[in-house]
Amino acid sequence: MNRMAARVWLIWATLIAAGLGVVPAGAEEKKLEEDVIKAEQGDLKITFIGHGTLMFTWQNKVIHVDPVTREGDYTKLPKADLVLITHEHGDHLDPKALELIRRPQTKIVLTKICAEKIAGGLVMKNGDVRTVDGLKIEAVPAYNIVHKRPDGDPFHPKGNGNGYVVTFGKQRVYIAGDTENIPEMKDLKQIDIAFLPMNLPYTMTPEMVADAARVFAPKILYPYHYGQTDPNELVKLLADDKNIEVRIRKMR
Repeated sequence: MNRMAARVWLIWATLIAAGLGVVPAGAEEKKLEEDVIKAEQGDLKITFIGHGTLMFTWQNKVIHVDPVTREGDYTKLPKADLVLITHEHGDHLDPKALELIRRPQTKIVLTKICAEKIAGGLVMKNGDVRTVDGLKIEAVPAYNIVHKRPDGDPFHPKGNGNGYVVTFGKQRVYIAGDTENIPEMKDLKQIDIAFLPMNLPYTMTPEMVADAARVFAPKILYPYHYGQTDPNELVKLLADDKNIEVRIRKMR
């Protein structure tokens, strides 16, 4: 070993010994944003994993929504008490992620099409209301009206996918899934927190999201699943709606 090589080796060894080794590119652990919503019956923690993927923690229950390994390291995230799957597309339904977080007692709520790929789940269709693991869950429509494939079929046909309204104590949380500002949103009542998708061509424009939010007026609105769409456009559109707080988190 020449003198220069020995010097390099010594520096590298010293860094490792000090816990300061260089981390290979792409190996950095993704830091997940979290919000805590204060509530009388227990604080609701929201973990923003990415795209359409979320995790809620409430009263020691862990609820995963559309878990996908592309968005999070499920070897390090807690196991699920409950999983909600909105529809069958690969950025929402990932059998590998489910395998990593599923326990024998884990409840999985999904659509009929998803049940063809995932065994042992509870199928809910649009309009169903169930209490699952102590939580009231309402399955609501999620579909496209305007945005369609080249052959004319909507990206998300009516009846295939679910949005979910989950009641955590007194907090009503609406997770819209992949949808547009559909007429059924007029039926949503007393929504405290809403997650609305905002990317083209698959879901909504910022204008559509703003129109949807004005219909049912959530107290807190998170745009999610927003791809390359600028979420700040939504902030501008709802700037005069003082009763709706728009919160931007990393949910591309």
